[in-house]
Amino acid sequence: MSGEQNILIIGAGPAGSRAAGVLATRGLKPVVVDEARASGGQIYRRQPASFCRPAKLLYGFESAKAEALHQSFDNLRDLVDYRPDTSVWSIEHNVAFTFGPDGVRRVPFTALLLCTGGVDRVLPMPGWTLPGAYTLGGSQIALKAQGCAIGKRTAFIGSGPLLYLVAYQYAHAGAKVAAVLDTAKLADALPVLPGLFSGGKTFFKGLWYQNWIRLNGLHFKRGVRPISIEGDVRVNGLRYRIASGAEQRVDCDAVAFGWGVKPECQLAELAGCEMRFDRMARQWLPKSDAEGRSSLAGVYLAGDGAGVMGADAAEYRGELAALALLDDIGEAVNTKRRETLKSRLRRLQRFRVALERALPYPDGWAATLPDNTIICRCEGVTAGNIRQSQSFDTEEINRAKAFTRVGMGRCQGRMCGIAAAEILAREKGIPLSEVGRLRGQAPVKPLHIGIAGKAARDDPERAASI
Repeated sequence: MSGEQNILIIGAGPAGSRAAGVLATRGLKPVVVDEARASGGQIYRRQPASFCRPAKLLYGFESAKAEALHQSFDNLRDLVDYRPDTSVWSIEHNVAFTFGPDGVRRVPFTALLLCTGGVDRVLPMPGWTLPGAYTLGGSQIALKAQGCAIGKRTAFIGSGPLLYLVAYQYAHAGAKVAAVLDTAKLADALPVLPGLFSGGKTFFKGLWYQNWIRLNGLHFKRGVRPISIEGDVRVNGLRYRIASGAEQRVDCDAVAFGWGVKPECQLAELAGCEMRFDRMARQWLPKSDAEGRSSLAGVYLAGDGAGVMGADAAEYRGELAALALLDDIGEAVNTKRRETLKSRLRRLQRFRVALERALPYPDGWAATLPDNTIICRCEGVTAGNIRQSQSFDTEEINRAKAFTRVGMGRCQGRMCGIAAAEILAREKGIPLSEVGRLRGQAPVKPLHIGIAGKAARDDPERAASI
């Protein structure tokens, strides 16, 4: 082993947990920083200590995997420097800037594993900012971490595996499900069935959720198009268009919506990783090789933050990235295990490609969105504002940002950036890749005034950029 190693892992979901385990068993003690109060990530999010729901109820088919991952990480507590409830808000010159229970910290590193996961891909619609409107991921967090539903009668709309999973979880927990509405058509899935079968148990679990929804009499439709979430003070209905073109409405007091998951890439960009446009994901992702090495020496990518492939793939990629790190610092690695992981990932990649084609991005979304629809809720920027920016010869999203303030708010474009790029590309009639991406800016997560003040006292030069 060459020199002292200061290894930082950001994220303690499936990828980060598995990477930490590999490194810890080889005598290294990585710092593991995670925003959650306990390891597991979103898919295996743990319930509060005061809750006592059985794992089978929380995680369904994945309960054994969830418990195994939790236990394996808990066994590492003396072997890693674990910092829960801690956010990384910037990375510069091999230093991560964090804030958490121990205040503002600088965490220097010689190697960095980014296991930042993903968030809901949001496609705004009229009414999506009303109280009672949640992303699918947000509605799942409410159920898992708070033991409550987002409404008394919830409608679910969107596409992707999470749509059926969360709807099932709500119904299974006893909540009233008003409707499950999928924007994808059955015809989209038929041509890619061989690829879907490559997903094995994962594919058949998805089918089981769909069939359970049908057999239990829930209002279910495919091939719909959302029109608007309706309400005055809060949500009272969801209006949509069915395949025939007819409009329909479902009464509800809450709506959960989402179109898959998008990788969280801001920290990779701030670290200096080279980015590439992924046509299937319809966004810019950090470049990496088959073992998780980024374009920067000593920086590794794993899990959904490197490209969405699900929890199993996240574990494989976390382990593979840790093995790559060990190899790069001169430690012997199990080459047979490394090739096994790569083989499993190739199979899951075939499944992912088929799944993306079976559950496509909704055609015509950007073209039909009304001008008064809010896209950037932080700054109150509408679809019309973005369309009007093209009159200034705007073809690049950062130039549109300068004219409209889209992406300048608390989330730094994490929620609105992709939607804004879609609208701009459609308005200009250019490929989405030519629009570019919102440049990463620190802080990538909101900082309260107290933290900013402490940073100014402790590190005035760095704080000047906040």
